Amino acid sequence: MIKPIGSDELKPCFVEDADQRQALAQEAESLPSITISSQAAGNAVMMGAGYFNPLQGFMNVADAMGAAEKMTLTDGSFFPVPVMCLVKDTAAIGDAKRIALRDPNITGEPVLAIMDITAIETVSDEQMAAMTQKVYRTEDPEHVGVAAFNGQGRVAISGPIQVLNFSYFKSDFPDTFRTAVEIRNEIQQRGWKKVVAFQTRNPMHRAHEELCHMAMERLDCDGLVIHMLLGKLKKGDIPAPVRDAAIRKMVDQYFPPNSAMITGYGFDMLYAGPREAVLHAYFRQNMGATHFIVGRDHAGVGDYYGAFDAQTIFDEEVPVGALDIEIFKADHTAYSKKLNKVVMMREAPDHVKEDFVLLSGTKVREMLGNGIAPPPEFSRPEVAKILMEYYQSLNH
Repeated sequence: MIKPIGSDELKPCFVEDADQRQALAQEAESLPSITISSQAAGNAVMMGAGYFNPLQGFMNVADAMGAAEKMTLTDGSFFPVPVMCLVKDTAAIGDAKRIALRDPNITGEPVLAIMDITAIETVSDEQMAAMTQKVYRTEDPEHVGVAAFNGQGRVAISGPIQVLNFSYFKSDFPDTFRTAVEIRNEIQQRGWKKVVAFQTRNPMHRAHEELCHMAMERLDCDGLVIHMLLGKLKKGDIPAPVRDAAIRKMVDQYFPPNSAMITGYGFDMLYAGPREAVLHAYFRQNMGATHFIVGRDHAGVGDYYGAFDAQTIFDEEVPVGALDIEIFKADHTAYSKKLNKVVMMREAPDHVKEDFVLLSGTKVREMLGNGIAPPPEFSRPEVAKILMEYYQSLNH
C-alpha cells in the first residue's frame, strides 16, 4: 500500500483512547480558551483525521511562509499550503501556554482541541500579502478564498494539538465522513492495490461519472474513492446532504459492486486552484490512494486560473520526489453526439462545439428549478430527480 507522506504510519492528532479523551475534555473546561476561525477548525479536523500527516499542529509564521513560498517547511519537509491558527487578538488566553480551541461551527462553541502553544506571533501585512499571492495567485478581496484567509486576523498561534472530536462532520454526515485512517483500513479490507481518488464539491453529472470509469480503466485500478468536501462552500453551491444522495444513487446504479467507495472529509474549500490541487493530492496519498484525478480548472473559482494550471503545477512547482501519488490529468469531458458516448474533448479533435452536449451550470440550475430534467446525455435521470426536488424546494 502507498506510504503516507513523511512517516511510515499515519500519525493522526485525534486522541483515540476514550478515557484519555474524556480526561482532556474535562481539563479543557478549566483551561483558558479561544474560539478559532472556521478555516482553522477545518485544519484541526484534517490533522485529527490524519489527512495532513505528518503535521502535528498549527504552523508558526516561518513554516507558513515556507509552505506558501516554496511548499517546504523550515525542517525541509513538504507541505503545499500554510496551516495556521489566525485570530484577531489573544486577550482571552493571556500568556497561557496550554489552551482549549473552541469550534465556531457548532452552537455553544464546544472545545475541538487542546493546544500547547510554542509561539504567538503577529503576521505583518507584507507576510500576509506574500502568502496570499503565492497560495491564491491573487490578492483580490473579491476572491472568496482570499477573503476568508485574510479575514481571520493577524495573530498566529502555533503549536501541537490534541483533537477531541471531528466537529459537526461525524454527526451531520455519519455515513460519509471518514478519516484518512478509516479509508486506508477500508482500502486494505477490500483488497484494492491501485486506487484512484476523485474530488468533488458538486453532484456528479454523467461526464464526471464517465471520467471516473475512464481513469479506472486506463490506470487498471481496483477501486475508486469518491471523496467529497463536506465543509463550507461558497453561496449557491449545492448542500452536502443533497450532493451525497445524488452521488450514492449514481454509484448504486452505474458502478459494479465493490468498485467505488463514497466518502467525505471535513474542510472548508479554499478555491485556491493549482495550490489546492496539490493539497488535494497530498491528503489523498495519506488516505491510501495511488492515483488522483485532476481535471480542468480544478478547485478554481471565477477566472483566476488557467484551465490546466492545476495540472502543470505538479510538473513545474512541486519539489521532485515530494509525492508518490500519481496524477491522472483529465480534460473537460462531455457527451459526443457523433460518437454517442462521453469523451475527453481533447481526444475528439474532429469535433466542433456543437458536436457535444454542453450546458452551463446556470442553465442546468434553471432547468432543475423549473422541474425540467437535463438531457440524459448530461445527467442521469435518477440523479436529476434528486436535484430537481432540491431546486424546486428553494422556489417554494
